[in-house]
Parts: sequence; structure tokens; C-alpha cells
Amino acid sequence: MKLLVDMNLSPRWIDFLEGAGFQATHWSTTGAADATDHAIMAHARDQDLVVFTHDLDFGAILAATHGHKPSVVQVRSSNVSPEAIGPAVVAALRQLSQDLEAGALVTIDPVRSRLRVLPL
Repeated sequence: MKLLVDMNLSPRWIDFLEGAGFQATHWSTTGAADATDHAIMAHARDQDLVVFTHDLDFGAILAATHGHKPSVVQVRSSNVSPEAIGPAVVAALRQLSQDLEAGALVTIDPVRSRLRVLPL
């Protein structure tokens, strides 16, 4: 699974995710800092990437478009640093990898993760 980390999450996530065995790229190294969420979604879909974000707009885009891809993983926590929520993210990515490969919206908070299969 290849992850595209959104601008609203720290680039520190790249080393953390790669250390856990995932391929990850931060949007800041891929596209324009002022790119729209739609542009990021289109890039992720075209490159078969999973969007990793702290932004609820990506889930809203999937719902509005009835999209099948890209999958989106959104973290919902006041502290979204790898140190705070990273273990929960890695556990969810490992547990839900097949669903994410097929198309899913996953929401992760410090207590649990929730899966919605696409399209919404």
C-alpha cells in the first residue's frame, strides 16, 4: 500500500510510516502547496495511492462523487503527531489493508477505527 500524506499532517509521518513498512510520500514533495483537495484526490486516484489526512473534506468528496477510489484514511484527534496516534494508525492500516486496496474510507481516533467501504 502506498500512502499520500496530506499537507495538514507533518512530514514526520513519512519516516514513521516507512519505518512501519509502508511506502509514503508527503504532498509537499509531490504537488503545489495550494492544490485543491480535488486535485490531490485526482492525483491519488491516478497513482493508486491512499490519501492520509486530518481533513474531513476528503470523505465529503467521496460521498458527493460516489467515488470508488482513492481510499482515504482520516485521523480524528487533537494531537495528530506520529508519536501520539501513530501506533493506532499503523494497526488500522495493517488490519484494513485489503479494504483500503479495494476502496474504503477509514477514520481513526485514539480509541478505535471505523471502516466504510466505497462507494459511500
